[in-house]
Amino acid sequence: MRKIPLSIRISPRRKYKLQLLAAEADKSITQLIEDLIDNLPEPKKPNIIEG
Repeated sequence: MRKIPLSIRISPRRKYKLQLLAAEADKSITQLIEDLIDNLPEPKKPNIIEG
């Protein structure tokens, strides 16, 4: 699977919290965010991006 960059703006406090959680889980921040996204519920509409 091809990976694309994702840039977000968060407060230093939230970044630090992610760093602590990632270190505690022995994962990278990327892996932690991917896990969070994978656990989101599926969208009700199958593909709203294409219209």
